[in-house]
Amino acid sequence: MTEEQAGAAPEPEAADTGRTADKSGQGVVAAFGQSLKTLRVRAGMEREEFGRRLGYSASTIASFEQGRRIPPPRAIDRADEVLDAGGLLKVWKDQLEKAQYPAFFQGMAQLEKQSMELLAYDTLVVNGLLQTEEYMRTMVGNRRPPLDAETIEQRVTARVARQDIFERRPAPLLSFVMCESVLRRRFGGREVLRGQLEQLLLIGQRRNVELQVMPLDCAENAGGDGPFTVVTREDGKRFVYTEVQGTSALETDPKQAVLAAARYGIIRSQALTPRESLEFIEKLLGEL
Repeated sequence: MTEEQAGAAPEPEAADTGRTADKSGQGVVAAFGQSLKTLRVRAGMEREEFGRRLGYSASTIASFEQGRRIPPPRAIDRADEVLDAGGLLKVWKDQLEKAQYPAFFQGMAQLEKQSMELLAYDTLVVNGLLQTEEYMRTMVGNRRPPLDAETIEQRVTARVARQDIFERRPAPLLSFVMCESVLRRRFGGREVLRGQLEQLLLIGQRRNVELQVMPLDCAENAGGDGPFTVVTREDGKRFVYTEVQGTSALETDPKQAVLAAARYGIIRSQALTPRESLEFIEKLLGEL
């Protein structure tokens, strides 16, 4: 199971209840939690009152303080204000954001935020940047061995946060080519797939996004070696990211990045055009 297959269900009390840390970041999260508790106690505030002012239950505040959950950025900002911390909590935000991802994905998560162009070819599942929350929850639910409930719940929060890339200004150029089989797999059942196809149609209408489908009956496909992503950073440097079975590789060799980008260009030329691809997705949606 890859990072692209992680998700979770949000709690009723708030749509963004926090994130869990990968093992490599647990020390950071624990230190933040202790700082949060120290400042709350110093302010003479019980968890119930503190949680009410932040929009969370006392049990969620306890999870933050015990290092079992990472507060979202806006909750950290609000906590800093409520506790009159003078910025002592805000300085943790960057480290906590990094800690929410599995260690093997942290570098890629940062590159996504710095990208001016992202090219992704997918053959197994819908790319994480395109997934609906229901699709994410389904994928993480299929994981074996299973994740604990809190980790499951917070993986989706991290995934949704990555999708802020669609709202960035200036908007990065985003291209996604996916195998037809990805769009036919009914992970979670008919309704989950229906929602996912509908989301793809919406995202595909964005001016900075191109979605393309590689048909199963295509006689030529330069993507036979599997999925990969090419990211071009704002300074022009390119990286190639690959991932399988919970491990990843981030290639920084300029030559390999150029070759991967060239390969991606060939894949795009072999796939359906963006217009044809959206029509194809509409056809699949009509068959459900």
